[in-house]
Amino acid sequence: MDFLISIDTALFNFCNQTLSNPVFDRLMPFLSGNKLFIPGATVLAALLIWKFKARGALCVLFSLIAVAIGDGWIINTIKSVVARPRPFNDVEATITLVGRTGSFSFPSAHSANVFAVGMVFFVYFRQSWKIALPLAVGIAFSRVYNGVHYPSDTFVGAVLGAGYGLAFVWLGNEIWNGIGRRWFPLWWAKLPSLIDPERGDGREPASVSSDHSAEADGERNYRELNGTNSSLERHWLLLGYVLIALLFIGRLAYLGADKIELSEDEAYQWQWSQHLALSYFSKPPLIAYTQALGTSIWGDNAFGVRFFAPVIGAVLAFLLLRFFAAQRMARAGFWLVVVLSATPLPAVGTILMVIDSLSVLFWAAAMLTGWKAVEKDSTVHWLWTGLWLAMGFLAKYTALFQLVSFVLFFLLWPKARAQFVKKGFWLAMGVMALGFIPVAAWNAQNDWITVTHLGSRAGLEQKWIYNWNFMQDFMLAELALLNPIFCVAMVWACIEVWRKHRADKLLLYLFCMGVPLFLGYFLYTIRSRVQPNWIAPAIVPLFCLMAIHWGRRFESGTMAVKRWMTAGLVLGFPLVILLHDTNIVSKVLGYTMPAKLDPLVRVRGWSEMARIVEEQRKQLADEGKPAFVIGAHYGITSVVAFYIPEANAVAGSDKPMVYYQSAGHPENQFYFWPGYQGRKGESAVYVQRIKLNANAEAPPEWIRGQFESIEDLGVKDVRYRGRVIHRVRLIACRNLL
Repeated sequence: MDFLISIDTALFNFCNQTLSNPVFDRLMPFLSGNKLFIPGATVLAALLIWKFKARGALCVLFSLIAVAIGDGWIINTIKSVVARPRPFNDVEATITLVGRTGSFSFPSAHSANVFAVGMVFFVYFRQSWKIALPLAVGIAFSRVYNGVHYPSDTFVGAVLGAGYGLAFVWLGNEIWNGIGRRWFPLWWAKLPSLIDPERGDGREPASVSSDHSAEADGERNYRELNGTNSSLERHWLLLGYVLIALLFIGRLAYLGADKIELSEDEAYQWQWSQHLALSYFSKPPLIAYTQALGTSIWGDNAFGVRFFAPVIGAVLAFLLLRFFAAQRMARAGFWLVVVLSATPLPAVGTILMVIDSLSVLFWAAAMLTGWKAVEKDSTVHWLWTGLWLAMGFLAKYTALFQLVSFVLFFLLWPKARAQFVKKGFWLAMGVMALGFIPVAAWNAQNDWITVTHLGSRAGLEQKWIYNWNFMQDFMLAELALLNPIFCVAMVWACIEVWRKHRADKLLLYLFCMGVPLFLGYFLYTIRSRVQPNWIAPAIVPLFCLMAIHWGRRFESGTMAVKRWMTAGLVLGFPLVILLHDTNIVSKVLGYTMPAKLDPLVRVRGWSEMARIVEEQRKQLADEGKPAFVIGAHYGITSVVAFYIPEANAVAGSDKPMVYYQSAGHPENQFYFWPGYQGRKGESAVYVQRIKLNANAEAPPEWIRGQFESIEDLGVKDVRYRGRVIHRVRLIACRNLL
């Protein structure tokens, strides 16, 4: 092995230093990554799909799959296992022409990606090797010349990439042959081969074979599920199931890859799960119990905290798909699931385990069972609706607004007004009232602190001051988070429904389920700032309304619907992918996104911050007295407690390692847990987050009064992949008085 390593190093020195010349110094960084790559690849993909139809679309699809799975899972897994340092860490004379990252070296992701895509192109366009192979070799060589990979890294990456690129195409074709003929016979008859889409294989389509054929079995299964014999409806329904399963598996794989760390709020609510209670300072208790269940299964790690986020996403998509299928609109239901996946706000809600994920699920569940309750005048469905309303309230107090939605629908739809005098609706209200009991009990024991807090946060105690900037900020945020095209389509559909289609009972119901909440918060921006996620429960009913309205317009011959939806997906999916991994920018363009522009800064760098804090704490403890940590903000306190292993292990005990700074009044949930006042004579590290490019303030005066002496340890930079993304000020506090 030493002999092979010496050869590898010698080849690296030859490529990186001996061959160094001014021409390559400009060309090789360009090959490794440039600003023209993404626009060029996008144009090429569009041209392939436009000119070659199915063949071009399949080539683009399998190229994306090869890069996503290969780079995101296969290559990164091998890198983590082998853990080979980059050559610039071991070879002092290395000439580095691109950024020095903190990731491992073996194998090269650039080489794997370009050879995987090159192999996919070779399968679909045999003459493409004349361009793809020289380009792939040039990119692989550039990684060595630029000083970021050894030759063996690029060679193994190229072999792996070419191998799994071909394997994905073959495996995809085999899966399609296995399930396509049985589950999707109408589509399979048109596309029997994914490798050669223009060539049929001579087999008889299942739709015209015997009663024992896949078509007959599929129709029988569909009748059992839906009581209808529509083949096309069944196809869209089954395709929706496949899509939901793939999204669920992909999201779990993403979480398992540890691409991002917990956000401050997730870590804060994880702290709640370590102290289970009937309610909490600012929120109801369901998020704590959900995280507690996840971590009881998978452990106190990020995957355990977030496990139920993709579960909730899959359950919600399944319920919506089934609802649309019941209305004989399975196609619209399928595309609704696709659209939600290409819209940043709901897509992020299937990854981060936040309160809104639960709130959206139970709002949608109450909406769906409420529709059945009204349609069938069913007491049973009203009881289910009451249960989901109660669960929604235990997730987030926004659930109370859904009562306004129901009442508004009853007022606008005359035939539904009879529900006011029927037992079903009032039984639902009674079941919902049960959800108030734990919250009310906890607040009664704590001076109704939640009511005071929510009133203060809503600005009810402040003077009414008009600030139109709040409305502007809200509108811009919603445009971005709801995908600009889909957001406009949603608003347009709502206006159309109100003006022309109020006689359509389903559209009016969905309108009432979403517009009051959305419009209420929109109008409230006149008085106060509204966070863009507050309208999250309204997204599902309004997107359902949008899907039905524009789906009907498309069926009536408005072909522009297809073009605009395609544009929305083309815009939305890159945004969603970027929100999952902004490192793609540096990989593709060779450009590192500044921390102030990176939306993932809030889920990165916390483990490194915790390491810095723990290092200082141990140094303080080495002086002879036990040492703990004090956080200046509930978020910093929570992430440090989560990512310091010793602190994580005792987070729920009566003597934790990390505390929130002492306060004479309740500022957050830490006020209700044990403080550090009982640790007399011990020392602490005070952690204060400093904004980037801001000057550090003087240490707070109250610290001097609590400890015998303090020492400013200075501002520490928290780096992620070589760039500063957080800054913290540490203060050594000795001998608690």
